[in-house]
This record gives sequence, structure tokens and C-alpha cells, in this order.
Amino acid sequence: MRGFSCFTWLLEQIVLPLSKICKIAHELKVMVKDNDKTVERLLQRPYWVIDMLPKQVPQDNKGQFFVVERYYLEEPRHKRVCRQFAAVLLKLNCYYDLTFSHDAEHWQLNPEPEKIVLMVNACLSKNPTEECLFVSLAKDEMLLTLQRDTTHTTIYNPTQEFLHLLRQLALAEGLFVWKPKQS
Repeated sequence: MRGFSCFTWLLEQIVLPLSKICKIAHELKVMVKDNDKTVERLLQRPYWVIDMLPKQVPQDNKGQFFVVERYYLEEPRHKRVCRQFAAVLLKLNCYYDLTFSHDAEHWQLNPEPEKIVLMVNACLSKNPTEECLFVSLAKDEMLLTLQRDTTHTTIYNPTQEFLHLLRQLALAEGLFVWKPKQS
């Protein structure tokens, strides 16, 4: 009888938690698949940008937009651009749960501030190790994307409340939020 109770105890301590782990792993796989579908869907939604310029430069403009953008993408100015975007994300994370991914498959919920800065730098630095950074506000069905070699961030499907806060946070960092012509 004693052997049976030890076996039962062992079963409760190992097998049942293992089944819970399997259930959690399954739920995480579903979340990842759902996030991937969510990203694809949100990329089709209306979008806004956070930019160093206060409005979209007209396509037929005679100015030097691309020359100036390249100028800001060079060091040491580029480090400032990275810091500005990281600061906006860090402050947003005070108000919203943010989930980060470089590949839209592996997501990290509310990483440490230092990790957020590293992820932004991995995407936006002069020699980026990542092509882009996805930042999901899944609960609110919004998505931010940062892409290498750009001086702006794109926000898909933002609510008016979110845009109001984002404008304030961006402006505090010397950035602007505006809606480009939608394609």
C-alpha cells in the first residue's frame, strides 16, 4: 500500500505538472499562430507614422528628402534616432502591455527596458542585425513596426485614444505623428 501512495505522489508531482506544461505549450503555439495571423491582418489596416518630419514630403518635392534621410541614418545622428524611438516605446510600455518580435513568430511580453533598447538598436543601428521589429498591442489590435534604414515607425490600426497619447510622447522626443496617404 505504501508503494502505491508513493507512486500516486510521484504521479501527482511529475506527470500532472507535465500535462499542464504540455497544455501551456499548446496554448503558446496557438498564440504564436494567432499573432502571425494578427500581424498579417493588421498590416492591411489604416496606418500612421512617427517621424522626424511633421508631415509627409510630397512626391514631386524639389527638396533633398533622401539626402537628408541618409544624413540622419549616419552616425552619430543615427544613435539619436534610435534613442528617440526606444524612449517612445519605453514610455508607451508604461500605459500598455507591449509584445516584441523580430520575426512575427517569437514574441516577448513586456521585456525589461534594457532589452527593449537592445531590440530597437538591433533593428535601427547602423549595422542592424535584424530587418525589422514588430511591437504588438494585441489586446487593442494595434501594431507598430520599425524597419532598418528608415527614420520613421509605422503604427497600424491605432485608436484615437492611443494616437492622442502617442502624439504627446513622440513630441516630447522631438518626433511627430501623422497619417500618410493610404495606398
